[in-house]
Amino acid sequence: MTTRTAHTHELDTTVHDDERHLLPTLGGYALGVTRLAFGFYFLWAFLDKVFGLGFATPGDRAWVNGGSPTTGYLSGVEGPLAGLYQPMAGNVLVDVLFMLGLLGIGLTLMSGAGARIGALCGALMYVFMYGASLPTTTNPVLDDHLTGALVMLVIAAIPAAWSYLGVGSMWRERAPEYLR
Repeated sequence: MTTRTAHTHELDTTVHDDERHLLPTLGGYALGVTRLAFGFYFLWAFLDKVFGLGFATPGDRAWVNGGSPTTGYLSGVEGPLAGLYQPMAGNVLVDVLFMLGLLGIGLTLMSGAGARIGALCGALMYVFMYGASLPTTTNPVLDDHLTGALVMLVIAAIPAAWSYLGVGSMWRERAPEYLR
C-alpha cells in the first residue's frame, strides 16, 4: 500500500524591495527589444523629416530645407475628422510640436530613461494619427496606429520594458517621481 503525502505549495506574492519585476528574463528582453524597435521607428521618422533622407520625405521637402513635416500628411486627411486636421497642416507651432514629439518619444524609448512618459506620448500620437486615417481601409476598426498605441501602453505599464536593454532602472532611481 502506497501512501501519498499532500504537499502544499504557496506562491510567494510578496514584492521585495530588491525585485524589479516578476517577468521572466526572456520577457524582459522581449519588451526591451520592442521598446527599442518603436523608439527607432519614432527617431527615424524625426531624422527623415528633418533631413529628407528620401524614405518618407524627399530631400527638397526636408524641414531643414524649409519644408513642413505636417503638410503632406495632414493636408490629405479625408473622413470625419478632416475639418480638425487639415487646418493644422503647415502650421509652424504644430510642426514644432510634432517634431519635438517624434524626437522626445524616440529618445526616451531608445534609452529607457523616461520611457513611461515617452510611451504614453507615443500612444497619444498614434491615437491622433488613427483619427487622421479614418475611415480605415483594411479593417473597419483596427489599423496599425491603434495596435501601435496598444503596444505603447504595454511599454508604459511594465517597468521591465524600460530596464532591459536601457537605462530605465537608473532613471527610476534618480528621476523625480513625476517623471518616472
